[in-house]
Amino acid sequence: MDSKEFTAALGQLRQVRDDIKSVRKELQRLEADRDKRIVALGAYEKAKADRIAPAAGLAVVDVVALVPHLGPRQQAAPPSVPAQPEPTGDDGQAAAAAPAPGPVGALAPHLRRPEPRPAAADNDTAPGEQLHDATGEHVPETAAVADGAAPALEEPAEQHDQEQQPAPAPVVVSAVEQGRELPSIPAGESGDAWCAPTPNLASKRPNFTQQPRQMAFLDTNTGVLVHRDQIVRLDLGAASVSEILTAVYSTVPESVERIYITAGDPWHWDADRYPFLRDAVAAWLNAPVPGWQVESSRGKDRLAGHLVHPRNPVGRWQRGDQHTEIRSVGEWFDPDGADPATVRDAFVLLWKQLRHHWPDVTLMGSPSQTGRDLWSRTIPAKAGSRWAEGYPVMSEEIRGLLHATAGQGRTELILPPRVPEKLPRLVECDRTFAYAKHTWASGVGAPRRITAAAFAAMSEKEQTNALFAPSHWQIRVTVPDGWNHVGILPAPAAGDRAWYYPAEPGQTFTTWAGGAEVNLALRNPITPWRIEILDGLLWESGTPLRDWSTHLKDAWASLQALAANHGDERQRTAAHLASRAVRSILLYGIGGFAQRPRITTRSVPVGHEHEIPAGAQIIGSDGETITWQRSAGFSRDPYAHPEWAAGVWSGARAALLSTKMREDNTFVGALHLPPDSIVAFRTDAIYTTHDAPWPYHGQPGDYLMKGHLPGPITGPRTEEELLTLQTLGRAHLAEEQEAGQ
Repeated sequence: MDSKEFTAALGQLRQVRDDIKSVRKELQRLEADRDKRIVALGAYEKAKADRIAPAAGLAVVDVVALVPHLGPRQQAAPPSVPAQPEPTGDDGQAAAAAPAPGPVGALAPHLRRPEPRPAAADNDTAPGEQLHDATGEHVPETAAVADGAAPALEEPAEQHDQEQQPAPAPVVVSAVEQGRELPSIPAGESGDAWCAPTPNLASKRPNFTQQPRQMAFLDTNTGVLVHRDQIVRLDLGAASVSEILTAVYSTVPESVERIYITAGDPWHWDADRYPFLRDAVAAWLNAPVPGWQVESSRGKDRLAGHLVHPRNPVGRWQRGDQHTEIRSVGEWFDPDGADPATVRDAFVLLWKQLRHHWPDVTLMGSPSQTGRDLWSRTIPAKAGSRWAEGYPVMSEEIRGLLHATAGQGRTELILPPRVPEKLPRLVECDRTFAYAKHTWASGVGAPRRITAAAFAAMSEKEQTNALFAPSHWQIRVTVPDGWNHVGILPAPAAGDRAWYYPAEPGQTFTTWAGGAEVNLALRNPITPWRIEILDGLLWESGTPLRDWSTHLKDAWASLQALAANHGDERQRTAAHLASRAVRSILLYGIGGFAQRPRITTRSVPVGHEHEIPAGAQIIGSDGETITWQRSAGFSRDPYAHPEWAAGVWSGARAALLSTKMREDNTFVGALHLPPDSIVAFRTDAIYTTHDAPWPYHGQPGDYLMKGHLPGPITGPRTEEELLTLQTLGRAHLAEEQEAGQ
């Protein structure tokens, strides 16, 4: 280009500039006319922003900016909570004062609770044609928003490959708790970055088959050992690790790599010498074993070393190329007095039933490991399938957030005056195979962050859809005036990962909760709660757990039927134990997705304290060795999906309060019982003074009466007292049922 051509091009550019000015002026005139028409339409009393926005070619938030009254109602100042007196003596903890003004939230819409429909109309509809909440209820999309609504333990806790957790003690409800502060997602781009999955880390279908390990079953009370069809009685002496390994391997081949203890709990034999069971277990595991050493590595097996657990420990040793481990069969089920041969039969039946669905099934050391391996073999393998390349793993920040803000089962003990001093009776209603009811839909892919501003800009339909989708919300909650029932939403209590459930009218608190529980709070059968959305994570709805849980439910049902109908009593017992093992595979498999931070446990001789690394916590000492543990953070685990575990747990907690039995077209749960009849919650069980007339069909999620204790009786004040009454109630009910046969 020469100077003449350059000058000519400048002239042409000026002409384009002038044309743009002319078009822009016309565009501004048209936009002004559009805005006037939007304002005029907004004056119509039934106008809605989500109707106007598409007609105007704008987003809902742009329409709300022009006509503010079409947007979510501005939040009122949270009701103040009067200051409570400081606690004195045994009066309990003082109520928390009203919280300082926090971030502005977006008021969630009230959701209409569907009424029970006539049985003839209760037909099955394809999942894609309905909204689905995690409590197991299907809600038609057109019925989800209320007309004119202004947007506004029975079981141990989770268990996975690295750690098993005992059932948490119930939170005693006597006064408003002084809680801990939960983490938040940082504002702006730094917080948005949390939503990006961990790079190059996804759950993929394995391309190998697990190698089975030979097992033996040992009762350390009687010395009876079962290996294959061989039954022998051993002299175990004091049942130390050394004595057990010596006796067992003098009888069975070295190819046996797993010894299950069916009775005796030898790790507790010296428990009286120690202040805590964990100390006794650590001392038993770490006692000298001549000729053996603690297993330090095994190829790619990251489960080397001992697991110090107070009731179900795992010890791993090696002698040259020979490897072995001692485990408790209590990881799988309570043998309830079954002999080792029956326990072995249970494992055989378990393997046979699982093989119907997984031809390459291998029983791993724990139900958690087995559940994870079986699930991995349901990941789509067909090229071109949506998740054939694997399910992405959340960022370490999101995993840490869910670990801190998504609890498991509800454990709560309610005291007078909220319940009578003397109880007319105590009834235990427990949900059968409960978690299997809440695996229909789960969040998949990278989450979408929904800030308060983003939620406020949504239409009512979009807000409703978000609250029914797999999600996890940071919310400010206000208990309604006049509320006289149990709490619905968890609030952080003092202590690591402890929760309580506020129920005092007018009480305001900030917490995190799953979509199922937020959904229930907004459409419970009594009155909607006030929910302000502060932040949230929203996932695409998928079915990553459906095939896995369906196969497990089928195996469970087959074993239940065998346990009820087999002609041989021993086989009936074995089938019952195997069905409990299937339940453990699902329960602990879900817990395994949660991925707790890795805990390293080691021991050193006394005098070698300098070998204990910085940051480690000493957890026991027997005078000869010191046992320590240290958190190693989150590993790059390709099967870590705490978003799935959190969704299942939230759905189960919500269903504990209210859920619909579709077969009977009726609602069941604690909110459908008299307010002063609820004595306690324990994971999937309700303890009540009311004889709940709920149907039971033996299906996952159904409430089974497991205990009935006539009164008058003094209500429990501690977990120990509750468990004592539980035992008495189950025994009394068994006597009643036996007498009625």
